[in-house]
Amino acid sequence: MTDLNFLLFTGGAVIFVAVACVVVLAIWGPPRFRAGLARPVLIVGAGIVFPLAVLTGLLLYSFNLTSSEASEQPAVRIHVVGELWWWRVSYLDAEGGVLFDTANEIHIPTGKSVEIVLTSDNVIHSFWVPELTGKLDMIPGHTNRLRIRAQAPGVYRGQCAEYCGAQHTKMAFMVQAVAPEAFNDWVGQQMRPAAAADGRLRTGAQLFQQACSRCHTVRGTEARGTSGPDLTHVGGRMTLGAGVLRNNLGAMAGWIAGNQDLKPGNPMPAFRDWSGVELLAVARYMDSLK
Repeated sequence: MTDLNFLLFTGGAVIFVAVACVVVLAIWGPPRFRAGLARPVLIVGAGIVFPLAVLTGLLLYSFNLTSSEASEQPAVRIHVVGELWWWRVSYLDAEGGVLFDTANEIHIPTGKSVEIVLTSDNVIHSFWVPELTGKLDMIPGHTNRLRIRAQAPGVYRGQCAEYCGAQHTKMAFMVQAVAPEAFNDWVGQQMRPAAAADGRLRTGAQLFQQACSRCHTVRGTEARGTSGPDLTHVGGRMTLGAGVLRNNLGAMAGWIAGNQDLKPGNPMPAFRDWSGVELLAVARYMDSLK
């Protein structure tokens, strides 16, 4: 939609300047010019015919742009589910099967058409990445589809744009656009299971298995819970808690122990009964999952 946005911006700027010039001349211009502004033909032409022609042209152009995008086969298909209050992200193969799951972060190749399949199994959410696309609602029992394309590499912040409960404002996600080669490398890395915990991480891995495996999956381990985000490569993500904290070791420990203070009412319990040693061990294990 970049071409349409550019057209709207430049066209709007030209019309704004033209109207401003007419207003200035209508107030301070020569009497003959001001008298001419009251002619019926000018009022009908500028007030009815011109806006109608512009809006009709924009409508036809947007229809053509949308239909051409829809007819193009997407290079990547991603299923995004609105949860309370986070984003479940599944990358799909050509047949619609799941290649791997992640959460709160979407990676896409630059210059390629990407189809986002949007659903929700709880309340209405709305998927919105202002720099890439307009918002589209995620309605329980209904599937919506959206095409996005990033022309330049970068990180684009997304946000739920429909009030969905107490932590609606803390339901963000990141879209990272990278070169196609880097994207393919990332997909290959994401499809691999988590590396086995070495001796330094074994205590944290055991605590995670005891306390977290019922809700979270870490592929390659016995943790196979599905009610929470897939954490197979959580250590490599940019944020925690759907954009609440930048991801680092300290933030990981803070989220585990204090997530109810940071994001009250979210489904994850706060592990305040763990000792500092235990908390750090689990945080180190999770930080290693890259």
